Amino acid sequence: MTKKDRLIYLPLGGAGEIGMNAYVYGYGPEGRERLILVDLGVSFPDMETSPGVDLIMPDIAWLEAAADRLEGIFITHAHEDHIGAIGHLWPRLRAPIHARKFTAAIAKLKMEDQGQPSDVIQVHEPRPSVVECGPFKVQFVPIAHSIPESSGLVIDTPAGRIVHTGDFKLDPDPVVGEKTDPEVWKGIAREQSVLAMMCDSTNIFSPQPGRSESTLAGPITELVSAQTGLMVATTFASNVARLKTLAEAGHAAGRSVCLLGRAMKRMVSVAVETGVLTDFPPVVQPEQASEIGRENLMLIVTGSQGERRAASAQLSRGKYLGLEMKEGDSFLFSSKVIPGNEKGVIRIMNAFSEMGVDVIDDRGGLYHVSGHANRPDLDAAHAMIKPKILIPMHGEHRHLREHMKLAESKGIASEIVTNGTMIELSGGYPEVVEYIETGRTYLDGSVLIGALDGVVRDRIRMALNGHVLVTIIVDEDDQPLGDAWVETMGLPEVGRTRAPLVDTLENDLAEFLERVDAKTVRNDDRMDEQVRRIVRQVSVEEIGRKPEVTVVISRLIAE
Repeated sequence: MTKKDRLIYLPLGGAGEIGMNAYVYGYGPEGRERLILVDLGVSFPDMETSPGVDLIMPDIAWLEAAADRLEGIFITHAHEDHIGAIGHLWPRLRAPIHARKFTAAIAKLKMEDQGQPSDVIQVHEPRPSVVECGPFKVQFVPIAHSIPESSGLVIDTPAGRIVHTGDFKLDPDPVVGEKTDPEVWKGIAREQSVLAMMCDSTNIFSPQPGRSESTLAGPITELVSAQTGLMVATTFASNVARLKTLAEAGHAAGRSVCLLGRAMKRMVSVAVETGVLTDFPPVVQPEQASEIGRENLMLIVTGSQGERRAASAQLSRGKYLGLEMKEGDSFLFSSKVIPGNEKGVIRIMNAFSEMGVDVIDDRGGLYHVSGHANRPDLDAAHAMIKPKILIPMHGEHRHLREHMKLAESKGIASEIVTNGTMIELSGGYPEVVEYIETGRTYLDGSVLIGALDGVVRDRIRMALNGHVLVTIIVDEDDQPLGDAWVETMGLPEVGRTRAPLVDTLENDLAEFLERVDAKTVRNDDRMDEQVRRIVRQVSVEEIGRKPEVTVVISRLIAE
């Protein structure tokens, strides 16, 4: 029997969390659907759950297994949580990448950074231009966000029209880039009824209408003009509109402006090259900045989220590129702290405070506005699009649930669809048809590892419990040669008996080696097991911990 065609939606990241966005759409017979992927982003690690990890990416195993059915990858905008994984994971998918000019330029840099071909990236104009991709016809629709040239997607399928909002806000004057035009979106709904709207949920709990980026120029200019020492400001490196506002405020106050941070310089450079940023005030280089009087200088720096290697953190620890902060200087956080980054940001704030630097935060929105639609704006977006189905995305579970409740209160069918949940939309209502196992892929140094590979788990165990290395030498006659040699890491030097822990461990292991039978000595696994047991038992008695134990048995071979 021939299987009927169906329209499916499957988030692999970004649904049930904020970050790491990756959304699959498919149309065709069950199990043979032609697919497109919308966005391929990253999230960032923390020391508690992913120590030492550089980036966290979606687990794309399911999509990789269906890569021969993947027609294309569409990138809505150039934020890391939507584009950051493209260079790392594209080799496993090898599908054409579609984006608008600015986003494509960032994508090319990311591909080249990882040694991947950039000619697979195709640049497209916005609606009414159409990208035909298998059974899908896709249009990029300009929207306002906190990075230039963001786009929502109109995805036409044989089963109906889908609107994928991407990240957006209702801003009539975003300073840099395009506004969200309500008439355009109303026209999209009039042109063809919208079957489903996959909608940003980030600010569903913010009760007031969102404010325009343009409202910040006055307060920021007044603030900068009032300072007497060195003025430093940080914001998201990708927020090109905010960078322009800050730079213009510096120039209005008669200050030379210097950008510090590779990511920030890259964003401004690409924005200028692609034509989305014009009239950016002239800037000086760090070596020039160090020769300018403090009262005549403004630095705009990376590190608004407390990143340890960014310019903000470097300045908080002392000199950076010949520049340093002193008593009487001012530091502005023109940004909102992303949940989870509070400790790093507060550490930097306190370090500046100890220097006598005046630290200024966003003051309840005076110096920062969000790039996401608040609850009243989401309500307005629903009214513009008039979808039959609303699927909340880009949010933690509580965001998705609240957004679903808002949609249902207006009679719109809605469903919470978290990562790994496949739904079918063909019947005109959301129906869960399958659950896909999803997880995480870690970039650990230069290597991609799975979250379940045990690497990070072992790292956490060693961090929590310490580590003991035991080396035992066995001679040609299967007899222990000398005593065991013990090294410890991350453990106290002295135990409860006030004797050195290493000595106590070596003494107990020496007693074990004196009485161990030859059969056990010949069996590495049994030796390993018994040595581990002794080390952990002694450690519990001496220091109250069970460390991770590595046993190395070296055997001498007769010539």
